[in-house]
Amino acid sequence: HEREHDREISELITKHEEEMEKLRSELNKEQQHLLDELRQQMAATHKAEIEQAQLQLQTLHSLELEALRLSLNNMHTSQLELTQSNLRKEKETALVELREMLNDKRAQEVAILQSRYQLEQDKIKKQCLKEKEDL
Repeated sequence: HEREHDREISELITKHEEEMEKLRSELNKEQQHLLDELRQQMAATHKAEIEQAQLQLQTLHSLELEALRLSLNNMHTSQLELTQSNLRKEKETALVELREMLNDKRAQEVAILQSRYQLEQDKIKKQCLKEKEDL
């Protein structure tokens, strides 16, 4: 009876060890499955975070480029306005100088014409006097 009892206990222990091994195996499989799922979820989350960060970086980069473009455009516009203003001033100065030069030239020509007129008048007067004397 005792041997039978020992044999039953031995069978129970064996059966218990087999079940424990089976449970350990199932537990390991379940653990591995959960770990794989967790890794996949982490990889997907990481990928999504990286994509989000890249998108934010691209958006930030685009905004910075747009700000630089606008700044450059404003600087270019200011430079053009300054150049136009300088050219306008130079043109006005050149026109004033040209006007003064033309007025001076005109005054010289008027003086020369008046001088010629005076000489012609004197010549005609002399000629008239000579003709009167001759008559």
